[in-house]
Amino acid sequence: MNRLQHLQRAGVSIWLDDLSRELLDDGVFARLIQDLAVTGATSNPTIFAKAIADSDRYDPQIRGAIAAGTSDPQEIFFELALEDVRRGADMLRAVYELSDGSDGFVSFECTPDLAEDAEATVKKALEIRKRIDVPNLLTKVAATDAGITAIEELTALGVSVNVTLLFSLRRYQQAIGAYCRGLERRVGAGKPLADVFSVASFFVSRVDVAVDPRLAPDSPLRGRIAIASAQFAYVRYLEVLEGFLWKDLAAKGARPKRPLWASTGTKNRTYSDVRYVQELIAPGVINTMPLETLLAFFGHGDVGASMGADRDAPKRLLNELAETNVDLHAITEELEQAGVDSFRDSYRELLSRIEAKATELSVDVREHAHV
Repeated sequence: MNRLQHLQRAGVSIWLDDLSRELLDDGVFARLIQDLAVTGATSNPTIFAKAIADSDRYDPQIRGAIAAGTSDPQEIFFELALEDVRRGADMLRAVYELSDGSDGFVSFECTPDLAEDAEATVKKALEIRKRIDVPNLLTKVAATDAGITAIEELTALGVSVNVTLLFSLRRYQQAIGAYCRGLERRVGAGKPLADVFSVASFFVSRVDVAVDPRLAPDSPLRGRIAIASAQFAYVRYLEVLEGFLWKDLAAKGARPKRPLWASTGTKNRTYSDVRYVQELIAPGVINTMPLETLLAFFGHGDVGASMGADRDAPKRLLNELAETNVDLHAITEELEQAGVDSFRDSYRELLSRIEAKATELSVDVREHAHV
């Protein structure tokens, strides 16, 4: 077996943090599933903005939308992106079925312009699920205050959610609470639990990018806080599974809210390019990797490393950080807001690019219509 297959054998689900028409058309995504143990995919507005702007593969579909009378950039985006998501989900359907619905998902972002509006988020998520209509879809909802409210409501309605932009244990606990409350509401309504799945996307490398500059150059904590935070979240995940509340829900068919490590590409080039993979190996987790990181682990990743059995170790490290007067809570709040702002900006840029391309291609459509 190759290193990625060994990683999967260690209990880690390997997802690709990318999805594009090019990956689908050229057979790359299929080969990743077949040969490199990829069992899922995530996407976001930044990924789609790059895919659509840097490729002409979407042009025929844009022309078709224009010819059919569609001019709204958001609607054109949905037509483009949802086709990619649907195709990716179809390719992962066998994984989904073989795992009994605990793997094999594609995630699609609920539009980030709604991140502060719980009611609108719920409405859009329901629309997305209806339009794609595949069982192995996760709708991504940002873990803002409004997002936490939306997550409970969507869970109660039977929508599988990828809780995204998690940076802190506080938000992670809120997300778990929202999921459990939503499941309890389903129990009260006589609805099944087994058809609802959820993951909690804990962003990793961005934490080190924010914390490291606030530490002394020779601090032994540099490059260690992101991993300690994720490890602490995993400890909390295990504690939830061991609790009476969860055991009661599990007995009724509930599925665990699996931890998903996001932002696992190394941004500081002085660190190993696979550190946010091989230092976060544990049973039941998901690691969604950029293609570059995935291929790096395939080349030289070490599956022998793991998080270890000492549940108190990450807390001790975070206590050491607190003694330096670095306020991790404030940093993670800043990262959450920056993440929401970044995705919102990417989404606006995406719509602007689609509008510009649609204007350009509409000339071709009109000229063709006059021929």
